[in-house]
Amino acid sequence: MTRDTRRSPILALLATAAIIFAACGGAASTAPSSEPTTTPTQGPTAEPFDGNVYPEDGSSACGTDGYNGQIGSIKALDAQTVEFTLCAPDAAFLSKIAFTSLGIQDEGYLEETGGGGEALFRNPMGTGPYQFKSWTAGTEISIEAYEDYWGTAPLTPNVVIRWSTESAQKLLELQSQQVDGIDNVGADDFPTIEGDSDLALFRRTALNTFYLGMNNTKPYWKNDKIRQAIAMGIDRQRIVDTFFPPGSITASHFTPCEIPGGCEGEEWYEFDPEGARELLAEGMAEENITEIVTKVSLREPPRCYLPAPLDIATDVQDQLQENLGITAEIDIIDTTVYLGIASRGELDGIFLLGWCADFPDVTNFLDTFFGVGQDDSLGTPWDDVTALLTEGGRTADLEERKAIYEQANDLIKEHVPMVPISHGGSATAFLADVEGAHSSPLNQEDFSVMKPGDRDQLVFVQNGEPGGLYCADETDGEALRICGQILESLYDYKVAGTEPIPNLATCEANADSTVWTCTLQEGITFHNGATLDANDVVTTYAVQWDAEHPLRVGREGLFEYWGYLFAGNLNPPPPTE
Repeated sequence: MTRDTRRSPILALLATAAIIFAACGGAASTAPSSEPTTTPTQGPTAEPFDGNVYPEDGSSACGTDGYNGQIGSIKALDAQTVEFTLCAPDAAFLSKIAFTSLGIQDEGYLEETGGGGEALFRNPMGTGPYQFKSWTAGTEISIEAYEDYWGTAPLTPNVVIRWSTESAQKLLELQSQQVDGIDNVGADDFPTIEGDSDLALFRRTALNTFYLGMNNTKPYWKNDKIRQAIAMGIDRQRIVDTFFPPGSITASHFTPCEIPGGCEGEEWYEFDPEGARELLAEGMAEENITEIVTKVSLREPPRCYLPAPLDIATDVQDQLQENLGITAEIDIIDTTVYLGIASRGELDGIFLLGWCADFPDVTNFLDTFFGVGQDDSLGTPWDDVTALLTEGGRTADLEERKAIYEQANDLIKEHVPMVPISHGGSATAFLADVEGAHSSPLNQEDFSVMKPGDRDQLVFVQNGEPGGLYCADETDGEALRICGQILESLYDYKVAGTEPIPNLATCEANADSTVWTCTLQEGITFHNGATLDANDVVTTYAVQWDAEHPLRVGREGLFEYWGYLFAGNLNPPPPTE
């Protein structure tokens, strides 16, 4: 396979926008030569087919009491056809259904595992170019080529994914040719790699955001002035200049400006320690407190948005003391539980988190953190923001969207649910003889298009060990990258790009883009030999959509990405006190 590494990220994003903002969202553009070329077949199956329908009574969830979601119904019309009815047009629908958490799994396997347990966490049952081989806890995960893969066979039959939090160690292993590729090259190592003819550096477009989170239901952070004081009292430029690699940008807005509509409205607060201390004093007086003692919480492995977590946390700790007189202790939390603790709203200090783009649309950033589908990490959402974000997601015209997001960004700045620090530059690095090597702006590198010289095994070192590989119930990029080799969604993203392209299906919309009909390719099999049909699609989606689905077990049972993508669940649990 060839790869397109010369295309401008801006042009790729504009191409994506042209697709997703079309009033009538017909099929996406044909895949380039580096993508599978099998053409989906049309027409009904000749055999009787008992199609799944959700909701099961055949009704639409739209307009029902307490339901804020974007999906109305999902129906298997026949063995090869799935129909999605939306409650309103969704400008990013094709990009959303390409995401890894919606990778289609065999319905029978989900039923066999009961929707949870070690078998499902360790061995997801997908249709991808690779299938699960083994997992040595604490060391590595091995995957191998699936012999009956429907598309172009992987160029390398075996892939081993290892992990390390130490940038220097990863580089040493690459230089000594113990491994073929590494993720998140250290900030100081870019020149070293670029000056070594045996290595190749692949920079990523900075489609990510690192922020300092505060939960507005916790002591201290309930007060607007205290949160605003934190926003003004942290020298964000100092953090970026000191710790981030080339290509990093101090955030002017929460959403990266490369994403259309992301940077409308006022820029973030300037560093003003004197003004911050005044605001802090006012807020503390209102709360009747004389000191603030808190935590700076983090997980140690680096991420696309956070190259040196402990060093940056220590700098934040120092700045809180120097600029604001706030005492904070460093709180390191195990990486496999950190996201769950945060999403349940259990972090009561300042915490380091971020987001790497799943798809290049402003909804992927703003709706995820401040919309109706947000988790509890930042506390209670603001109704004025959520109303605007709901309107923006349902608006197809880009200029109209920009006006909406201008208002939303200004309100986010006023409320200060978090402090956006940076859009971090990052990169992968590979041995120079690895054909097809690349970095993905969505952190979804495709190992199937890579060939390491004359070797039959590719070894790649990422940042951390996944908590599990049932990625409907995972949010960590380290899990999602591996799931992306094993599972496939209805659509995919162009290799090394952001454009949604047909994969397991081709989808077409009706005139107002509220009904999408997706036609599956025939003859695709899962790794256990079962044949893909429309019921697998409906069940994969329904488990994540319905909070009371009997198969909605998972590893932690959070299934957060559904809320991020489609805003609401069927039968949501009652709000916690």
